[in-house]
Amino acid sequence: MQEYQLLEIIAIGFTFALIFGFITQKLGLSSIIGYLIAGFFIGPFSPLPMSFAENSDLALQLSETGIILLMFGVGLHFKMDNLIAVKDVAIPGAIIQTTITTICGTLAGTALGLDLISGLILGLGLAVASTVVLSKILNDNNIFNTIQGYASVGWLVVEDILTVFILVILPNLPEILSNSSSAAAGIFKPIGITLFRITILSLLIMKFGGRLVPWFLSKIAKTRSQELFTLTVLVIAFATAVLAAFVLKTSLALGAFLGGMIVGKSKVSHQAGADILPLKDTFGILFFLAVGMLLNIKFALENIVLICTCLAIILFIKPLAAIFTVSILGYSARTALTIAMGLSQIGEFSLILAQEARRLGFSKGNDIVYNVIVICSIVSIALNPPVFKKIPKIEKFLQSKKKLWNILNFVADRKGNQSKTIVKNLLPTKEYLSQKTAIVVGYGPTGKKVTQTLKNNNINQIIIETNIDTVNFISSQKQAVIYGNSAKRDILLAAGIKSADYLIITVPNLNATLETVSTASALNSKTRILVRARFLDSMDSLKQAGASGIAFEEEEVSNALTSLLLDDLEKQSLLTITSEIVSQSSKQSIK
Repeated sequence: MQEYQLLEIIAIGFTFALIFGFITQKLGLSSIIGYLIAGFFIGPFSPLPMSFAENSDLALQLSETGIILLMFGVGLHFKMDNLIAVKDVAIPGAIIQTTITTICGTLAGTALGLDLISGLILGLGLAVASTVVLSKILNDNNIFNTIQGYASVGWLVVEDILTVFILVILPNLPEILSNSSSAAAGIFKPIGITLFRITILSLLIMKFGGRLVPWFLSKIAKTRSQELFTLTVLVIAFATAVLAAFVLKTSLALGAFLGGMIVGKSKVSHQAGADILPLKDTFGILFFLAVGMLLNIKFALENIVLICTCLAIILFIKPLAAIFTVSILGYSARTALTIAMGLSQIGEFSLILAQEARRLGFSKGNDIVYNVIVICSIVSIALNPPVFKKIPKIEKFLQSKKKLWNILNFVADRKGNQSKTIVKNLLPTKEYLSQKTAIVVGYGPTGKKVTQTLKNNNINQIIIETNIDTVNFISSQKQAVIYGNSAKRDILLAAGIKSADYLIITVPNLNATLETVSTASALNSKTRILVRARFLDSMDSLKQAGASGIAFEEEEVSNALTSLLLDDLEKQSLLTITSEIVSQSSKQSIK
């Protein structure tokens, strides 16, 4: 029914995504492939009798929510220092690789029958990789917070900015290609306006928002309301995206990314990330479903040569251009391979670019370009996760070819390997990593005493606390602290549970303790988990969850009271004996 379009897409779309996601996981493939297949089966070109042809636009709008939340999450964990650290590879690398891929795509398109405008749009579409897909793959492979992860995301942020400029120039493209001097001169005005808008956006979000948002989030955190805090994070994510797209005419993704970066500067960033994770994953699935819905098998078969040529550019030429560029810029072959494999796909920005060109309608070939980019996007996104997992094997193969390996690492070796210098600045020192580490949940009287004991024994500690005032105080003492709920997986990961020797829970809330212990033991079974509990009857459940040792308030109080009682009885007994001695002495004195 017309009034239930949204519910139909969510209910049936998620059902198909669950089925195909489960199947692909069982087959050892990425769940992304399952989501794309699910999208195809519920889309307008589905072989099934039921489809959502009239709802595909609604699905695409819903997928924008996924893009906003995913990019907000990327910005949340991507610090400005990380972007500055990789600027030497991200900026020139993105420009060089985009140029090479665009030229190859344009030549391939025109050679296979497209006009120059359509060929150029095709080339530009093949050059831009998906930040959404890349961030998911980096997180799935646990390399987001590495030099390879920082360089890859920084590279794609630059590509996204370049795409914004391309979208601005796009309406003037026919006149520019016709060698019209007035048209060519006319592009400087929109480019200048776009530069001005991006500058204003950055200043508003990073400068003004960078002060206001952390302060406001701290005020919300003081209310201790989980609902208000989550709502505030969502408001920031969508407000910055809308500000970017509809007010300053840049892009939803760029605005959401910058919004995530300013929240990432606050002391509550880890809890913010933990709160939006379920929503980010859910709406991220909608993005992949929406892309899958656009797959047209009939068109693919009719244009198989053009599609295969474009896929060859995405899967081979683009990665080779990236490897060459990264190596020339002085980074290791491993960094070059990670960036190259991460770039071997196209996604949301390519689709936006093709859709805009199709809307402008200044070339009949734009319908072909749009469908080619849709199919190449689906195939490359599906292939990207398994290709990415082959990086260690590819690296091993290259190492066996000593001459080629030496060529790839020649500049890096001459420069002393820039990536090693960046890693040294961004990651913990060897001295820190060699010490034992402990995570302490709660900083009340018990937490303070435990922390002091850890310091006395030269054990690194990081504190997890839910009182923002306490967090600010601990931070002012130069002590590592995270604001957040310790039961959340992301909070424990941010605290370093995977390498922690101890997890010490000093708060008495049984439900929170059970959730934290269960999550922590699943993430790292080797961590010793010491907990505080009120009652003895919770022993079995805590042990089953994974607690290594338990201090019971009930037991400690009973022991303390018993000790007090015995001390008091002993004192009273002594007083009685003393009194009797004094009494007898007095009687003898009277006699």
